[in-house]
Amino acid sequence: EQPIFSTRAHVFQIDPATKRNWIPASKHALTVSYFYDATRNVYRIISVGGTKAIINSTITPNMTFTKTSQKFGQWADSRANTVYGLGFASEQHLSQFAEKFQEVKEAARLAREKSQDKTELTNPALNITSHQVLPSPIISSNGPGEDKLFRSQSADVEITTEKERLKKMLSEGSVSEVQWEAEFFSLQDNNNKLVAALHEANANVDQWKKQLAAYQEETETLRQRVAELESQGAHDSSSENNKEELSQTLEELELLIKAKDEEIQMLKSQKCGRWEAEGEREETLQKLQDLEARNAELERRLHLAEQTLAETLAEREKIQNEVTKVAEIMDVKIFELSEIRQGLAKLVE
Repeated sequence: EQPIFSTRAHVFQIDPATKRNWIPASKHALTVSYFYDATRNVYRIISVGGTKAIINSTITPNMTFTKTSQKFGQWADSRANTVYGLGFASEQHLSQFAEKFQEVKEAARLAREKSQDKTELTNPALNITSHQVLPSPIISSNGPGEDKLFRSQSADVEITTEKERLKKMLSEGSVSEVQWEAEFFSLQDNNNKLVAALHEANANVDQWKKQLAAYQEETETLRQRVAELESQGAHDSSSENNKEELSQTLEELELLIKAKDEEIQMLKSQKCGRWEAEGEREETLQKLQDLEARNAELERRLHLAEQTLAETLAEREKIQNEVTKVAEIMDVKIFELSEIRQGLAKLVE
């Protein structure tokens, strides 16, 4: 197998118990790579944490990579019976991974079609060049020899430490943002289910109200009938039996009305629970907005620190050039002075 694309992201897996919440696969970002197996002509997504394979997903034409936010995406693997989620450091990294997923998916589809047609495969269906996300090179401004006297070691260390601290804070903020997004998706799913249950309950309440009105009307009719039978004062056995049957039917209807009233009260309590869930969702949205504002402030501070570092390095390079020029001029002057001294020595002799 040959790697054809690599990037770094925070890896998540869906909770197998609830199928709703995300479970982090590691505490830090991991390298996620696309691999091509020329022997079996298949493509896989692999990520290794330590000695354990966190992701080992074979890409099929039926898979779909979905962007759920600006920095988070997911896909389902039916063979592994799970859903993988990736949280990236930027929207650009997410877009690159999604584009590569689409390319590899198309390549897998072409490979399957060629395999079904029983044609000979000579080259992979997709020529994908390797791409590795590499860290930025560290620029050193140490000069040889006596130029080190003009370098400020303490300032350089302080700027580097501040830059690393800001990067660490920005990374922690990205992880928190992914966790809040996962929690928000879970709350949103629960809210949708509560809304569906509430609609169904409201429909049932309307139906039960109609039944209740019909039962009440029937009960009133039966009561009038009982009153008419009582007013007749008939003492025959047949009238007494009818009266007992009507009384028993009336009691059954009253019990049924009482049961329906209890169901209506229970549905009202479920509606109050939905309001509480909406309050929790609004609180989570507020926390997510605060976190995004914090990330923006950290990015701004990091940009200012990088700009200050660049200006400092440029100023030091300028000073070093000026010192070099002064040293060359002094060398010329010293050489001319030595020649003058030799000339004076000859005149004295």
